[in-house]
Amino acid sequence: MLKGSRKKYLKALAHGLKPVVFIGQKGLTPTLAKALDDALDAHELIKVRFIDFKEKDRKNAMTLEIEKNHGCSKVSMVGHIATFYRMHKDPKKRKIVPEEGTV
Repeated sequence: MLKGSRKKYLKALAHGLKPVVFIGQKGLTPTLAKALDDALDAHELIKVRFIDFKEKDRKNAMTLEIEKNHGCSKVSMVGHIATFYRMHKDPKKRKIVPEEGTV
């Protein structure tokens, strides 16, 4: 779970990012799960776009499932785009430094 200042820092970093994973009518499939893991490993901070899910409750349920299954944290949800963060396991491959306010 992300705390306030850390979440604010990550939101600022994510501002210019484009979505890299798109969730369509099939929802959370094994192929999508692999794409999420690959994207989180490559970027640490990613945006996910919900294409066919317009109901807020459904999107919230999916974001909770993504957090649980992929060990990531939701940074924000604006409209149909959710932002997730997962620190890379290898300290040498981390793109986002754990200290507040540093890149």
